[in-house]
Amino acid sequence: MDNKLFIVMEKRYLCLLVLLLIHFSTVEAQRENRFIRKGTKEYESNKYNEAEIAFRKALEKNPSSAVSQYNLGNSLYKQNNLEESVKAWSSLANRSDLSSQNSAHVWHNIGNAFLKSKKYNEAIEAYKNALRLNPKDEDTRYNLSYALRMAKKQDQQKQKDQQKQDQQKQDQQKDQQKQDQQQAQQQPQQGQPQEISKQDAERMLEAMKNAEQKTLEKLKKEKKAIVTEKPEKDW
Repeated sequence: MDNKLFIVMEKRYLCLLVLLLIHFSTVEAQRENRFIRKGTKEYESNKYNEAEIAFRKALEKNPSSAVSQYNLGNSLYKQNNLEESVKAWSSLANRSDLSSQNSAHVWHNIGNAFLKSKKYNEAIEAYKNALRLNPKDEDTRYNLSYALRMAKKQDQQKQKDQQKQDQQKQDQQKDQQKQDQQQAQQQPQQGQPQEISKQDAERMLEAMKNAEQKTLEKLKKEKKAIVTEKPEKDW
């Protein structure tokens, strides 16, 4: 008898707990919806910062709310906070509880954020993901085509910029080589005789002639002295 009473009381307690949880969830859902309505109103009034705040508060009440997360991404995008908008939408990209169409919208918006950031290759992949989920979306198809054209132009511009940088480096190297050659020509090289003037050459030649004349005169005097000297007697 006591066991049966305990079981009944335990069930009644559990039922009461469930009712309390349902009531609490309903209150939290009402608060979440209130913030969602407020955020939507601010968004439609172009008050995107206020909308962001409202949607963040809605997420505090229900962190798994896809509606709040999606609208938060939209509010961030409108404020040109593109990196954060991509983060907000990316958290929804692989959720299994979203329909294919809604998931396609998420990928489409991610592509738009990358496109606006001029990250064309990332935009291309996002649009492709959107088209896999919704192949009939012409807006996404158009944006994909535009992203492909812009990516090609971006690659061509990068090639031109690289070629320009390479040419500038070559020109700088040539200028440096030219400067080095000019400096080498201006400085006299060691071990090579320096050029002498005409006057210096004439002086050197005259000095050589005088030296030669003095040498001849000396030799003549020595020869004369040898001839006039008397020989010694033999003992």
